[in-house]
Amino acid sequence: MKLLGGCVLFLCLWAGMCRAAEINLVTTSCSKYQNEIVGPAAPTPTPDPINIVMWLFGYSVAKSGSHYMYGEALAGFGFALDAECKNNPSESLLDALAVVKPSSKNPMDLSSLDCATFSKRHVDLAGKDAEGAKTIMMWLFGFAVGTSGSHLYDPGAYEAFPSALLAECAKRPERSLFEALGTVKLPKAGN
Repeated sequence: MKLLGGCVLFLCLWAGMCRAAEINLVTTSCSKYQNEIVGPAAPTPTPDPINIVMWLFGYSVAKSGSHYMYGEALAGFGFALDAECKNNPSESLLDALAVVKPSSKNPMDLSSLDCATFSKRHVDLAGKDAEGAKTIMMWLFGFAVGTSGSHLYDPGAYEAFPSALLAECAKRPERSLFEALGTVKLPKAGN
């Protein structure tokens, strides 16, 4: 019985150590972002760096007041953020995001995409390309966090986000994805 209890305790502690850390955009410097979060020698388990940049991209668009997803702008956004951080390593990541402006090529208006269409497309994409679906959902998660007023990337909160967004869309499939993103209940950071 003690062995079983010890195994359960070990698994709980191990799971906590392996969880990717949250990122506070106010207190994270550009240097830390480049060297520890998206850099090649990340000291703790982290999500895919592309998904982190995608989250930052969605967050940045939301903070700008826009409601467009720019299909061809991720690479340019990532390079611009990288350049801003290299030129200003002590700048906070939040301040760097305020400087970087995404390209407006190929815009998709989230206020004209209804929930029913989004949900069907998401399920179809997830069946064919799970990583691609997760990357798009990461952008949407960043956008939702940006509109909520928070400045925290919480990987634990992301785990509940896709199902929460799809459930919110299922309540009223005719409303826009933009509206659903504004009403989806985000899990509290650290939960």
